[in-house]
Amino acid sequence: MFCLNMWAFCSGDGVKGDLTSTCSYMFHFVLNPDFLPQKLNDNILPFSAFLRDGFGRRHNYLRISLTEKCNLRCQYCMPEEGVKLTPRNQLLSTSEVLTLARLFVQEGVDKIRLTGGEPLIRADVLDIIAELKKLQGLKTLAVTTNGINLSRLLPKLKGAGLDLINISLDSLVPAKFEFIVRRKGFHKVMEGIDKAAELGYNPVKINCVVMRGLNEDELLDFVALTETKPLEVRFIEYMPFDGNKWNFKKMVSYQEMLDRIRQRWPDLERLQAGPADTAKIFKVPGFTGQLGFITSMSDNFCSSCNRLRITADGNLKVCLFGNSEVSLRDALRSGAPDEELLQIIGAAVGRKKKQHAGMFSISQMKNRPMILIGG
Repeated sequence: MFCLNMWAFCSGDGVKGDLTSTCSYMFHFVLNPDFLPQKLNDNILPFSAFLRDGFGRRHNYLRISLTEKCNLRCQYCMPEEGVKLTPRNQLLSTSEVLTLARLFVQEGVDKIRLTGGEPLIRADVLDIIAELKKLQGLKTLAVTTNGINLSRLLPKLKGAGLDLINISLDSLVPAKFEFIVRRKGFHKVMEGIDKAAELGYNPVKINCVVMRGLNEDELLDFVALTETKPLEVRFIEYMPFDGNKWNFKKMVSYQEMLDRIRQRWPDLERLQAGPADTAKIFKVPGFTGQLGFITSMSDNFCSSCNRLRITADGNLKVCLFGNSEVSLRDALRSGAPDEELLQIIGAAVGRKKKQHAGMFSISQMKNRPMILIGG
């Protein structure tokens, strides 16, 4: 029956792109016992074949966008006029979010990050976190937030089971902060960072998108924050998405940032990172915290990518910079059983390319604004 379902799926309109390679890959699971997924509630296999791509990458990290809405208007994330939001009835419901999360964790995902928009403006975010923490096999539950509502919600978030926090902060100068995010709120973000450290989050990760002419002059100030606080400041290369007016001249490369920091702290040391970590991690000897660089543009880490993304409207994206998406929402609402959902997921993961197209090519590609992807 599994083979017949697979054949029907691969012969229909559900698979776009290279049908031959995708279906050959999917049938490989059936014909090769080493790759055949066992029953859905079986955790004996080291990792599900449905979440392993054609290059051997295991996707155990899922990012779920809870909303397209945000209370900021960051320049690198969305156009000044905002974006057209998806009608509410086309967004994933709470039960749909939890159903998909359960399925992915069942197949080997052990880390989930909640993103947005701004995930903390979703009214039921605490309920979602509490339910996700009940999933057997989930080791880490994280959130990426702009920090505006964080200080107020953090005690309850921690109580619900939140393990890790990433907070966006692109300037330490209040007026410049407001210019970059097009809204007020600097002091609320700083309160949220302090509250996270107070409640024992270590490290508290700070995401800083570095843009030439805006905040590259603050690199040393951000590093200095790590001297006495348990922070990991992560400098992110400016990436192109629809509406953010990316150009090469605005991008500050990892090497340029590193050189500038080493002029001030020549003994800066590189730390060992995990095999699937996106950040290159460094530390100033004697400092409490550390810093990292997300080098998506100048030095991609595609070969070790273990991430999948579900957008707020229920599309699965296997690559942040890819414009290929498949709707899990539509499959769910049509009554698809778990087996069929897994076939759709496996086909999408099987089509994942070896690496993204490179900074100049992706700057010309049509892709969603970052706020509609979920980071």
